[in-house]
Amino acid sequence: DVQLQASGGGLVQAGGSLRLSCAASGFTFDDYAIGWFRQAPGKEREGVSCISSSDGSTYYADSVKGRFTISRDYARNIVYLQMSRLEPEDTGVYYCAGGSPSTIWSMLTTATSYDYWGQGTLVTVSS
Repeated sequence: DVQLQASGGGLVQAGGSLRLSCAASGFTFDDYAIGWFRQAPGKEREGVSCISSSDGSTYYADSVKGRFTISRDYARNIVYLQMSRLEPEDTGVYYCAGGSPSTIWSMLTTATSYDYWGQGTLVTVSS
């Protein structure tokens, strides 16, 4: 079975850091882009960051650029999202997804371009 297991969320004060992990199994990890999306209460799911399958190129939403870093460990089939200088606006459920989006734009922003989804991990940033 295909599984994406997101973990690492929690409660943190503004300015703090968290590292999210997305552990993948059941599919050829190297062949898929991995994206992180988040959904705040009452808001639509939005793309946060993604990393390509081919060369590991990384992309970020403007709102997190310079604060978040995505990376992937091909040996362990894990993608990390290092989040620093967290802000209350970063609060939400964070989901990781695997797929083969056809463009960089869709890879970063379009949830429907992904085939597999994890269950989400809650990040709460207090002010």
